[in-house]
Amino acid sequence: MEKFTVLDLLELDLTETMNLQLRCLYGRKGLVREIKLPQINRPGLALSGFFELFVSQRIQVYGRGEVAYLNKLEELDTMDNVARILQEQPPCCVFCHNQEPGENFKNLAEEYGTPILQTPLESSDFSVRLIQSLSEIFAPEKTLHGVFIEVHGMGVLIRGESGVGKSEIALELVARGHRLVADDAVLIKRLNGNMLLGFGTNKLMGSHMEIRGMGIVNIAQVYGVSSVKERKQLEIIVELEEWENNKTYDRLGSNTVTQEILGIKVPTITLPIKPGRNIPIIIETAVLNERLKQRGISAASNFDKDVIQWLESENARKLYFENFS
Repeated sequence: MEKFTVLDLLELDLTETMNLQLRCLYGRKGLVREIKLPQINRPGLALSGFFELFVSQRIQVYGRGEVAYLNKLEELDTMDNVARILQEQPPCCVFCHNQEPGENFKNLAEEYGTPILQTPLESSDFSVRLIQSLSEIFAPEKTLHGVFIEVHGMGVLIRGESGVGKSEIALELVARGHRLVADDAVLIKRLNGNMLLGFGTNKLMGSHMEIRGMGIVNIAQVYGVSSVKERKQLEIIVELEEWENNKTYDRLGSNTVTQEILGIKVPTITLPIKPGRNIPIIIETAVLNERLKQRGISAASNFDKDVIQWLESENARKLYFENFS
């Protein structure tokens, strides 16, 4: 991840439900300070003089309680603890509920170059939004080559050698009502420890797809805005390869194959391509089959059970007739 600064935090393009609604009150020369940790800190103990567990590298969030205590310090003109906090050079201080610190705090912030931000959000709501945003920004990530598409509600990464037909297959899936997330380069992030989330590496190019012989196609304009999606959880990988006559391919699907991405195993199927195979329909079926597996329904396992039951019944019938005929 590239360096993430307080200015980047102010310029985050978030959805309405996640918008931090931040603005800078003063300390603008510190907007270039780097944010290095995804956690936040409530500085109540530090304001009272307890610095043993104070983590200055975190964003300092001031709610009503901290501001009330600050006002008392302002009245008593005892700002030593505030000065010590700002001397530690935290990335920034955020005042919630549209509150502002007093004049002494402002002067100290300007002196130490600490950005002072303000939001109308309540401290609890703001903290949840900020932690979620920072967790995504600081999440482990990896860029993969392929086409990422939502099929029947599941995120499918289509991979394969260049020229194998990934984009054409994805285009057919979009035409069948599914949604494109990213073409060519897919950014994968691990969130909450066990979830992989896929994005396009460039938001401006997210709805575009390259079709060889045609050029760049704007999927949102051709098929409508509902045909694209900004992000999606990665749940299945489809590996495309040229058909090899001498290769033995799985015919039952009883073996579970996975790929490990950022420490998480993702179900993977390999589809050989040759004239006459309708790959988009096979991918749709594979996704629906994977959804059934997630609900504990396995066609391959049920088939094995049915075959065993049939063999056992045949053997029992044979033994019966041999012994009692």
